[in-house]
Amino acid sequence: MPDDTDLRSARGAPSRGSRREAAEASRPAAADGRGSAEEFERLAEAAYRRGDLEGAVAAWEHAHRVYDQRGEAVEAARAAVNVATYLMIDTGLMAPVRGWTARAERLLDGTDETPVHAWLAMVRAYERLMCGDMSQAGHWARQSIEIGTRQGARAPVAVGQMAAARLLIFEGEVQKGLELLDEAAVATVSAELEPLVVGIVYCELICAMQGLAQYDRAAQWTDAMEQWRQAHAFGSFNGRCRVHRAEILRLRGSWDEAEIEAVRACEELRPWMRREFGWPLTELGTIRLRKGDLAGAEEAFLAAHANGWDPNPGLALLRLAQDDVAASSALIRDALEHPSRVPSKERPPYGGLARAPLLDAQVEIAVAGGDLAVAALAADELDQISAAYGSSALTAAARLARGRVALAQGDAKAAVLACDEAVGIWSEVGAPYEVALARVALGRAHQACGNEERAQLELRAAQTAFERVGAPLKAREAVSTGADTDHDARPAQAAEGTASPGVFRRSGDTRTVEFDGRTVLFRDLQGMRYLARLLAEPGREFHVLDLVASEQGSRSTASVGAEDGLVYSYGTGTGPLLDDQAVQAYKRRLLDIEEDLEEAERMGDTERVSLATADRDYLLGELSRAFGLGGQHRVNGAASERARASVTRSVRYALARLGQNSPALAEHLRYTVHTGTYCSYTPDPRAAVTWQV
Repeated sequence: MPDDTDLRSARGAPSRGSRREAAEASRPAAADGRGSAEEFERLAEAAYRRGDLEGAVAAWEHAHRVYDQRGEAVEAARAAVNVATYLMIDTGLMAPVRGWTARAERLLDGTDETPVHAWLAMVRAYERLMCGDMSQAGHWARQSIEIGTRQGARAPVAVGQMAAARLLIFEGEVQKGLELLDEAAVATVSAELEPLVVGIVYCELICAMQGLAQYDRAAQWTDAMEQWRQAHAFGSFNGRCRVHRAEILRLRGSWDEAEIEAVRACEELRPWMRREFGWPLTELGTIRLRKGDLAGAEEAFLAAHANGWDPNPGLALLRLAQDDVAASSALIRDALEHPSRVPSKERPPYGGLARAPLLDAQVEIAVAGGDLAVAALAADELDQISAAYGSSALTAAARLARGRVALAQGDAKAAVLACDEAVGIWSEVGAPYEVALARVALGRAHQACGNEERAQLELRAAQTAFERVGAPLKAREAVSTGADTDHDARPAQAAEGTASPGVFRRSGDTRTVEFDGRTVLFRDLQGMRYLARLLAEPGREFHVLDLVASEQGSRSTASVGAEDGLVYSYGTGTGPLLDDQAVQAYKRRLLDIEEDLEEAERMGDTERVSLATADRDYLLGELSRAFGLGGQHRVNGAASERARASVTRSVRYALARLGQNSPALAEHLRYTVHTGTYCSYTPDPRAAVTWQV
């Protein structure tokens, strides 16, 4: 933050368990507006470290007021820049940011150059970048670097370099941008700057690598950020680190770990993020979609949309998985024609890097719907983007898209070449799910060429990979594509049309399990009882709350999942969605937004009017959601999500125990039991089992 002593004077943050109490204890002085400016600064620093964003912003606002009353223009401007910085980092509301930077600018008018001028330029650079005004973003980034260098203010120089590097990448000067990113990152880590600045630099670096689809670099910096997080992270950076880690785990095929990280990130970021909260929710939905948990994916995607975030291409691909091609096509077309305007540091704000994931999905969706003209155009544009940015992952996506289009157009030989190239590149990237997708397309292309033996090799390899990472729906798709796939490729198969017997009977504290000619006794577990309920009614979907209720009787499901110290919810338990302090802060920001709107209208700046209107509508929506009839607080409900996590963990633990002495049964159940918001046992009719439960 803009302070000559950095923020190393911020005092010891308490443990996570005491954050709420510490935050509450710090509020009274800031709330009543009494105290010196210096005291308010200490309150702000402590509040932010303890997890109280609104308390930190309010304290800086009070410090600004006191400095202004004392006639200390530079100090008042510094406090105003701090308010703008916190709002920019965590709320995604740019109209209030513009309001506070304008105040700082007025206060600094006519003063000698100071480090505060560098910080102000840095905030202006990111406000413009996040709103898509690249020209002005570049101007202010250069100002941040130049003034910071003259004033010996290393922090705004480092963050300004990050902004300048990302702008170079967006404009296609990838190598220059990467070199500047590395330079800024190394300088930041070695300079021992304040944690807030280091956190910003790490996040910017990883977001740049993710947006560029340079996943190897993203993984390296994510590991470094994770190590840093353990000792230094505070504020929203813990949660942001988790989302980045979830992204890498998803790419590597470690989906159970990725889902846990994403859920924890949602829990940790809810008190911090506003409009950007859709980012971790969308990542959670993407993980669940790949796992075949369509209900859980829809829950997360729709929650992201409710928070003002565009969850595409995830939501469009979910509709495709639900066999609603028309809805899927409409969603992806709309996402491309009307790109998201939510200011965010976490994804490219415009241009080819923002469009690439959407185009990749559009090819798949258009081919499924038989709209080959649209598919070909999308594949052409994706080719151009991959050529411009030179990323291996973008190239692999473009080659697979080209292969899918060629196959749909009847050019099987071209499809084989393109899909084979995609398999090789995705393998080098280390993305097993993407490799399997490319293998399915390659297998189909070989089938079209009449090379059935090679087709079966690719399809079986894809099936195995899908099963290994836990993608049952895609595994079945690979099986259905390979018409000649052996029944032996599936675990515990019986001859088609027959049913083999199985026993899963409880007696006291033990359970007798008979399967595939083997009988074993197991200690009964909660997960075993969930499995028994599913085995008793093949094909039926059970909501997790029903499973928990049958298992635990009158025990409150709100406590489920809390035994390991984790809270799996999108909110913060059963407290109000917005407390009184947050409500008052939202109302102050609405006033800032109205001022920004009035100024934009006077200037005839239609783009700024549109952005400010979106900010206002979002805050009004948040306030509306927080209160019910009669002005009563609404509260968060986390029972369903906690039950979901608890049931999933219990079932997985039971499967692990079964695997120790009955591996054939464990393999059969891993393939046929599906957990999520709805759980079911859905065996292949060709491998039916008649269970005695």
